[in-house]
Amino acid sequence: MHIAYVTSKGQLAIPVKLRRKYNIKKGTRVNFIEANGKIVMQPVTREYIESFCGIFKRKPGSKPVTQELIEEHAEEVRREEEKIARHGF
Repeated sequence: MHIAYVTSKGQLAIPVKLRRKYNIKKGTRVNFIEANGKIVMQPVTREYIESFCGIFKRKPGSKPVTQELIEEHAEEVRREEEKIARHGF
């Protein structure tokens, strides 16, 4: 267990063993996430960012999500224009 104390300015010093283990250096961005009554601290390091590489790859033959959204919107516009043409409003 590692212990740290919050200063009067709301600052918190991360223990050196954790900084070394998680490659937290001066200027490293840290995200704070609330989850189930706890505060989770996530350093945004190169390793953390690289862990996301490839998770959004498309399956062979599938369309990009943006293309699907564009096509859905075009279809909605087409249906709305047909409705206007039929009813005159």
